[in-house]
Amino acid sequence: MSSDDYLYDEESGEWLPADELAERRAAAGRIEVRDAVGNVLADGDQVTLIKDLEVKGAGQTLKRGTVIPSIRLTGDVQEIDCKYPGIKGLVLRAEFVRKR
Repeated sequence: MSSDDYLYDEESGEWLPADELAERRAAAGRIEVRDAVGNVLADGDQVTLIKDLEVKGAGQTLKRGTVIPSIRLTGDVQEIDCKYPGIKGLVLRAEFVRKR
């Protein structure tokens, strides 16, 4: 499509340039994950725990202030996938972390 093409957006009821409509649709598909204080999280971010968390199945507790070096977003608004020594498959809720 050229930049002169206009497409009808059913959500807004407007005719929009094709590139603008494609950008809006892509933005609508993105999930925005926020930490406990409202910072937007992204893959690879480093986070700190804001609360002691008992890890089910691992038999240990992650203490407040523990640094998780690299996170991965899962596609869920509240869950983040983490790697931590001694714990496989660690998934944390975003409400319990703060971006560093």
